[in-house]
Amino acid sequence: MRKSMLKNIGLIGLLLIVAACGRAKHIGQEPEFTPALQSPERVAMIAAGIPDGVPSARSTDRSSLWSGGQASLLGDRRAIKRGDILTVAIEIDEEAEISNSSSRSRSGSESLGVPGLFGIPQRINENLPEGASMEAAVGINSSSNARGDGSVRRSESLTLRIAATVIDVLPNGILAIEGKQEVRVNFELRELLVSGYVRPEDISRQNEITYDKIASARISYGGRGHISDMQQPRVGQQVLDMVLPF
Repeated sequence: MRKSMLKNIGLIGLLLIVAACGRAKHIGQEPEFTPALQSPERVAMIAAGIPDGVPSARSTDRSSLWSGGQASLLGDRRAIKRGDILTVAIEIDEEAEISNSSSRSRSGSESLGVPGLFGIPQRINENLPEGASMEAAVGINSSSNARGDGSVRRSESLTLRIAATVIDVLPNGILAIEGKQEVRVNFELRELLVSGYVRPEDISRQNEITYDKIASARISYGGRGHISDMQQPRVGQQVLDMVLPF
C-alpha cells in the first residue's frame, strides 16, 4: 500500500515537472512569434487556385484600361480567389442585462383534540405528569418559504481590424478566410485570430467585410507572456482543482 502511494506521488510530481518545462523556456525571454512558413495563409498564397466559373485574364487585357481583371485601373479589386487578401473589421459593442426574481411561501396549521372518548382521555390524564393532558392529543404546524433571485449583466466592447487571407473557395463560391495577427510589446504577445466563411457579394468595394457578415465566425483575442502567466493559476493548483471533490 505504501509503495503504491509513493508511486502515485512520483507520477504526479513527474507530471508537474513536465508541465512546468513548457513555461521554463519563457524565463528571461520574450515570447516567440508563431512561425509563418507553414501557416494556412502562406500555403494559400503559394498555391493560389482559380475558382470555378471565373475565367483567367487574357494576356492582352493586362495593358487595357477597360479590362475586368484585378490589375486593371477600373477592375474589381475585391478578394475572390484563393490567396487574395481582404480586411476584416471587428467592432463589437454589445450589452445584455437579465434579471429574474421568484418568491414562494406556504404555511399550514392543524389541531386535533380528544376531550372525551369513553373516558379514555380522563384515565390517561391520571397517569400523565402534572400539566400534561390529552385534551389536545395531536397538533401539527408547518411552514415553508422559498425565494430566488438571479441577475446577469454583460458588456463587451472590441474594435479591431485585421487582414485575412482567402484559404479556400468552396464549390458554391463561398470564400473560407483566415487571419492571424501578433503584436509583441516587451514580454507580452497579443494575438488576434479570425476565421469563417463569407460571400463574395458581401465584400465592399474597399475590399472590406464586417464581422457580422462572417458565417461560423471564430474570433479570438488574447495573449501569452509574463502577464498572462501571472493571471493563470499554477499547474499544481489546476490539478488540485480538478481532482478535489470539495
